[in-house]
Amino acid sequence: MNIEEKEIIYELSDFFKMIGDATRIRLLIALEKDEKCVGELAELLSMTKSAVSHQLKALRGARLVRAEKRGKNVFYALSDHHVKTLLEMAYEHVCE
Repeated sequence: MNIEEKEIIYELSDFFKMIGDATRIRLLIALEKDEKCVGELAELLSMTKSAVSHQLKALRGARLVRAEKRGKNVFYALSDHHVKTLLEMAYEHVCE
C-alpha cells in the first residue's frame, strides 16, 4: 500500500467516525429533503441552538453539509447527492 492509499484509508476512517454519531445522523436526515436554519433544526431535534451549531460545524468540516447565509440566517443543506445516497443505502442495509 502506497502513501496515497494510506492517506485515503485514514480519511475514510475519519469520515466514518464523523457519521458514526447519532446526533449527526439525525441532523443529516433532517436535512435530507430540504435546507433548514439552526433554529429549525434545534426545534425539530429538541436540541439547543448551541448544540446544533457545534455539530453542524463538524459536519461542515467533513464536507457533509454546506451553509448559505441569507440575511441574518444561515441555511444548511446536504453538501451533495452523495451524502443523501449514502444515508439511503445505510438505512436500507440496517433495515434488511
